[in-house]
Amino acid sequence: MGLNYGQRALMLGAAHPVNFIGTQENTRSGARPFTRLTHTARVFETVFFGTRSEADQALAFVERLHQRVRGELTEAAGPYPAGTSYTAFDPALMLWTIAVMADSAEAYYEALVRELSPAEKQGLWQDYLLFGELFGMSRGAAPQTYGEFREYWEAIWTGDRLHLTAKAREVALAIAFEIPLPLYLHPQREIHNLVLVGTLPQRARELFGLAWTPLHRVAFRAVVGGLRAARPVTPRSLRRGPNTSSFELVAQTEKQILAGGGATFSTAEP
Repeated sequence: MGLNYGQRALMLGAAHPVNFIGTQENTRSGARPFTRLTHTARVFETVFFGTRSEADQALAFVERLHQRVRGELTEAAGPYPAGTSYTAFDPALMLWTIAVMADSAEAYYEALVRELSPAEKQGLWQDYLLFGELFGMSRGAAPQTYGEFREYWEAIWTGDRLHLTAKAREVALAIAFEIPLPLYLHPQREIHNLVLVGTLPQRARELFGLAWTPLHRVAFRAVVGGLRAARPVTPRSLRRGPNTSSFELVAQTEKQILAGGGATFSTAEP
């Protein structure tokens, strides 16, 4: 879960044009988008697994970055006209960010481990409300119960607030499916990509133009069934805790690609 849900969340998050454009206009990732994303993942895992002091330092660092994230759309994007303003502390955008994370965590857990009970789903959403609060989101700006969260989620995907720009689609697909890994791990990446698409709602697959055939469904069921079956005999150290070594591998691979004159993906800046 910890290795995979982030790509799904980022991909879905790009479907909100103000969220995507605001992030792109205020990032300094340049040609190293995955290095930036691994930094974000480390911050999250510091909050999840670190000491109170370590978490407070990470949160203070993010708050300083977010203070600089503000601007306006220079051109219309779907239902949002040019001039629409944004900040990193906009309650609606913060809720959207937390929502794609919570939905992705639940989707991956239920695919790879087991179905959550109603009480566990409620507890998971309460954890994400707390997570949002730690990053500055007012609890009152979000659905208070899991059921209300699901009503919000359904309404936003069936309403007119989402719009995938051409740039957002290109970047989101690259981030989701082109994770820089050594060649010997490319087969594993293909499994990751299959599972990711299998956990997406059909509306998202259609929005991003992703094929999902009966053959894909059979392969997905086989893969997640095998992963579930192997979980009880997988060492606890591989099932729980931080994913720091994997994040560092991604960042190191990206560095090697760039050193060789390549680009992480086609949208990376020179």
